[in-house]
Amino acid sequence: MTSIGGNGAAESSLKYGYDNNFNQRSETMPDSEMQEDEEISRSQRKREVEALQEIGERLVTLNASRLGQLDIPDKLREAVREAKRLTANGAIRRQKQYIGKLMRNVDPAPILAKFSEWDGKSREQAAKFHELERWRDRLLADDKAISELVLAHPRADVQRLRTLIRNAHKEQAAGRPPKSSRELFKELRQLMLEESGTDDETDYENYTQQDD
Repeated sequence: MTSIGGNGAAESSLKYGYDNNFNQRSETMPDSEMQEDEEISRSQRKREVEALQEIGERLVTLNASRLGQLDIPDKLREAVREAKRLTANGAIRRQKQYIGKLMRNVDPAPILAKFSEWDGKSREQAAKFHELERWRDRLLADDKAISELVLAHPRADVQRLRTLIRNAHKEQAAGRPPKSSRELFKELRQLMLEESGTDDETDYENYTQQDD
């Protein structure tokens, strides 16, 4: 009988699932496959950690109202608030890394669900914001636009609007900051909020800051 030994025997036993004594054994995974699985596992863990880090960084961008709507641990909430108070770039970066570590002990699903809800509302509010911008630009460019606005929005304070429009024109002619133009936008925003039956300006906050 031909003896079985050396590398050929090892390869044969792995291939057919027998040991060198021809006893059937459990199939052994080749080292190359084990290494590949380990690399996949490490890559998966890295992606998960990066995803949690991104969630943590978005938490830092939230205003106080939205942060308060999230059911997150007090330790994480305080870490987010601390990050918002910091001003040095290095300190902010380290704090965000710390927040990312805290996120590893938090279920991200409810947070992501809330983000998705807000993103839907944000698209709606963005459309409303741009509508306000269009009205403001029309009021500043066309004297007849105010009559059209009043027809569409009877609650509009015509005298207040005319004053803001006149002041905005003066500021533009003098090359001064557009303070009255911003006030005109806010006046229109308040008008829309009153017509919608709410005085909650939370959803407009980011847009207002951008406009300012």
